[in-house]
Amino acid sequence: MLQATNAPIIRTDTLKISIDSTLLPSLGEAAVTEAQAEAIPPIMTTEDRVQLLMRAGINKSADWTEAIHYDIRKPNFVVIHHTAQHSINQTIRTFQLQHTKVSAHYVIGKDGRVVQMLNDYLRSWHAGKSKWGNITDMNSVSLGIELDNNGREPFAEAQIQSLLVLLDSLKTKYQIPFTNFIGHADIAPTRKDDPSLFFPWKRLADRGFGVWYDESNLAAPPVTFNEVDALRIIGYDVTNLRAAIIAFKRKFIVTDVSEVLTDYDRRVLFNLYRRYF
Repeated sequence: MLQATNAPIIRTDTLKISIDSTLLPSLGEAAVTEAQAEAIPPIMTTEDRVQLLMRAGINKSADWTEAIHYDIRKPNFVVIHHTAQHSINQTIRTFQLQHTKVSAHYVIGKDGRVVQMLNDYLRSWHAGKSKWGNITDMNSVSLGIELDNNGREPFAEAQIQSLLVLLDSLKTKYQIPFTNFIGHADIAPTRKDDPSLFFPWKRLADRGFGVWYDESNLAAPPVTFNEVDALRIIGYDVTNLRAAIIAFKRKFIVTDVSEVLTDYDRRVLFNLYRRYF
């Protein structure tokens, strides 16, 4: 008895093409086509750009032989933003326009869709002029995550769920300390307010992404407690103290974002300060 086989069926195309009926371009047309092809710039992948940058960093006046032990940029912070735009597509387009000069590693839509726009090891342009602790070039040490949100509305649950999954992956992969998950307003208090008052910082901190205070143990600080030093030790740039206080209260107090530290605010600040010092 014959055995059934799974061999593919091969079909041949018997359609004949008449050479006489085929329109061939003239020499002049062919020359124009070649010139147009040469004018189209080559499309470079991210890997191509990295290789180009690595070659550009080689000292041409020195002998060259490659070592085999090295690292590339390793992110040590995550900075969270809201887009202040109207859709994830608008934000993606913004990051692809030449004149905007801004980008981020990830964009997360309201429906939880995650779009990666840069390799984690590359330096994106998301932080701008900023400072955290002694670091004045946050772009070089951080990953930027943009949440599709106009800044005047609560964040969608699907969006926060996707963010938590992404943060867990990044924290594990790069061994990012829990204290190093911060917001754009933290590092640029005079310019930015994102990710807005609606962002659930406590919920993130409960999962190990960021710092929160112990609401059940808000002891009064000692008389010698220095609020300015506490803000500075946490990481805030206190050059503009008013902006630093507002950024601190926007994140941890929420219900009052004035520039004055109340007794309750000082208790919260002292509790947080003890986590760092």
